[in-house]
Amino acid sequence: MNPIRECRIERGLSQQRLADLVGVHQTAVSQWEKGRTAPDKQSLLRLSSVLAVSADRLLGAEKESGGIPVLGYVRAGRPNDASQQVLGYESRGGLGYSSGELFALRIRGDSMEPRFVQGDTVIVKRTDEAPNGSICVVLVGPEEATVKKAETHNGTLTLTALNPAYEPLVFTPEQVESLPVRIIGRVIELRARF
Repeated sequence: MNPIRECRIERGLSQQRLADLVGVHQTAVSQWEKGRTAPDKQSLLRLSSVLAVSADRLLGAEKESGGIPVLGYVRAGRPNDASQQVLGYESRGGLGYSSGELFALRIRGDSMEPRFVQGDTVIVKRTDEAPNGSICVVLVGPEEATVKKAETHNGTLTLTALNPAYEPLVFTPEQVESLPVRIIGRVIELRARF
């Protein structure tokens, strides 16, 4: 399937709606999806932004197996359900990790502002431990996830927001075991959209 069509369908957009969002005629979207023409640079940038995928993916230059899967949204606020749907793929961009070691998530919420804002994408290295003070993706319970600065002292795990309006989340060693609370990855890169 054509990558532009695939991304459009993933977002649940009609050709007309995508054309409206990008600022082109519906015929242009149809021609791109049939492979008869390619979007110009400006249209490609708008498409990339609207569909929240890399330009490489839209051009078919990045195969899914070579990209970093965006596995949904993660809360930068109170923990909430961790989505496991693939929203798209991010370019590896020279990151030196093997396939399967990385995943990406989109930020929702404001607890990590001003550094991370809603809509940003974080690239995460899979790991169950990280140096104190690392920005991590943490599961709280079986399905709730959040992005926070993580620190462990004597078995107590503290998750701290960058936004001072949010109180730290503190989990005792017993809570860490019983809920459970566990680090599933360390943020290694931030990709912001403008």
